Amino acid sequence: MVPDVSTGSSTLGLINYLFSKGRRDEHTDPHIVAAWDMAGAPDPGRDPEATYTRLARRLDHHVDLRTRELGGKKPRQHVWHCPVRTAPGDRYLTDTEWAEVARRVVAATGIAPDGDEKACRWIAVRHADDHIHILATTVRADGRRPRTNRDGWRAQRECRKIEAEFGLRRLKSGDLTAPRTPTGAERAKAKRQGQKETAREWLREQSYAVAAAVRSIDEYFTVLRSLGIQVRPRIGPETGEVTGYSLAAPGDTASGEPVWYGGSKLAPDLSYNRLCERLATQDPADRPQQVADPAETWHRAETAIRHTHAVLDSGDDSLAQGHLDAFGDALHNLALANHGPYQAELRAAAGAFNRARRSAIRADHQAATALREAAKELAYATHDPGGLAIALVFAALHLARAATKWHEQRGHEQQAAAAEEAFRHLQAGYQQAAQPVLADLARRAPRAATISRFEQDLRAALPDHADRVLADPTWPALTTTLARAETAGHNPRRLLAEVAAQRELDTADRPAEVLNWRITVQPNRRAQAARTRSTHTGTPVTSTLQPRPTIVSERLTERGRRH
Repeated sequence: MVPDVSTGSSTLGLINYLFSKGRRDEHTDPHIVAAWDMAGAPDPGRDPEATYTRLARRLDHHVDLRTRELGGKKPRQHVWHCPVRTAPGDRYLTDTEWAEVARRVVAATGIAPDGDEKACRWIAVRHADDHIHILATTVRADGRRPRTNRDGWRAQRECRKIEAEFGLRRLKSGDLTAPRTPTGAERAKAKRQGQKETAREWLREQSYAVAAAVRSIDEYFTVLRSLGIQVRPRIGPETGEVTGYSLAAPGDTASGEPVWYGGSKLAPDLSYNRLCERLATQDPADRPQQVADPAETWHRAETAIRHTHAVLDSGDDSLAQGHLDAFGDALHNLALANHGPYQAELRAAAGAFNRARRSAIRADHQAATALREAAKELAYATHDPGGLAIALVFAALHLARAATKWHEQRGHEQQAAAAEEAFRHLQAGYQQAAQPVLADLARRAPRAATISRFEQDLRAALPDHADRVLADPTWPALTTTLARAETAGHNPRRLLAEVAAQRELDTADRPAEVLNWRITVQPNRRAQAARTRSTHTGTPVTSTLQPRPTIVSERLTERGRRH
C-alpha cells in the first residue's frame, strides 16, 4: 500500500479532478468513502444536487473564515493531498475498508487526530478499484495549522500496519531518502508523447550518469547542456554565487514554457550542495591527461571495488555509505565504458543501484576518493578491456550482493531491494559476457604437462582449497589464464597465493572462476618494465584521453536523447 503526500493551492481544482471522468476516462464511479463528517460533506458522486463548487466551499469554509478573522490571506499550499494505492496483485478492498484506511492515515499524519474536534476538514474519494485520494484543507477550526511534520513517513508507517492487518502485500519501508515518484499527470504526459519514461525520470537518470563521470559542477552543467537539457542555476541574492539549480528536459513544456525540476526534487543526492560534497574543485586543466598503460584504469577500478568489500565489513557506517555512493558512480561509468550486448544490463544495474547508494546515514565522501576517482576514469577509457571488463563486472556483482546484506542488517528495506535488483542485472550481464570467454579459454588450455605443473603450484599455494578449485568446471579456463600470466612475467605459484589472499574463498561456489578473474586484472609485469625503460630513455607516453566533457557527451548521446 503506497501513500504519496503532496500539497497544493487549489481545492476546487483538485475536487474537479477527483470527480471528473479523468484525463483518459479512467475514473469510474467517483464517490466519497469517508470524510470529517459524512453527513456534512455533500457528495457529487451520490447526490445529483451537490456540486463541485458547493463541496469546495464547504471544505474551504474554515480556511476562509479563520484567515478573514485574522485579517490575513489564505495560507499558500493549504491543500493536503494523499493518494493511497494498493500494490499490484492485492485483493479488492470494499468502501468500508477504504474508509478505515483513510481515517487511519489522516489520524497518523496529524491532519485529523482521533478525538480532535477542531481538526482539519477532509474527504476521501474513490474512483478506481485500487486507490483512494484523501484531500484536506490544512487550517484547523481554531485557526492553527496542523502538525504534519514527516507526514509522508508517518503515512508510510501506518500503511505498513494496515498491510499486515488487512492481509495485503507487505511493501518496503522507506526512510525519507527516496526520490519523488512521477505524478499521474507526468505519466499521462509521457504516454501522450510516446515516451517510455517521464521527464522527471529521464532527467534523474541523465543527472546521475553525468555526475558520475565529471569532476566539477561547471563540467556537470556543461555536459548536461550538451545533451539538450536546459540548466537554470539559482544565484544567491547576497553572495552572487550559485546556490542551486533546475533542469528542463528537451521538449517538455507547459503553456509554452519549460517544465523545471530542481536538483533536489529529482533525488536528494542530486541537490547542488550534495553534488559539491562529491565533486572536487580541481580544474580539469590541472589534471594529468596521460596514462602509461590504458589497462591500468581497469586494474585500479577492480582493486578499489574489491577494497570496498572490506570497508563494508569495517563497522564504520559513514565510511561504508560513502563507498556505496561511489560504487554507484562506478556502475554508471562501467555501463558507459562497455559497448557489448550486455551493456543494457549494466545500465539497468546502475539505475537500480541509485536507490541503494543513499540512506539516512550521512556518507563520508572523502574517504571514498580512491574508488570515486577510479570510477571516473572508466568513463573516459578508450582501451578495449577484453577480459578486464568481465572481471570488473564480476567484482561489481559480488559487491552488489554485499551491499544488499549491509542494508538488510541495518533495516534499509528499500535500499536492500534496490541493491538486490542491481545484483540480478549484473549477474545477467556477467553471464552473457563471461560464458563465451570462459569457453574460449577452456578450448585454449595448455598441454597436459603444463596443466600438471599448475596443479602442483595450486596445491602448494592453496592446500586447503585445491580440491575444490580442481573440481570447478572453470579449472581448464584458469589454466589458460595462468599460462598467459606466466608469459606476462608472473610466477604462477606466487600469483595464486597473492590473489587468494585478496579475499576469502570459503564462500565462493566456483573458486576457480573467482581466481581466474582476479588473475585477469593483474598488471603485465614485463610490459610495466618496458614502459619504465621507455620513460627513463625519454620516449614520450601517448595520451589516450579525449577532452572530458566531449567524450562524456558523445557516450551519453549514444544512449539516445529523449526527443
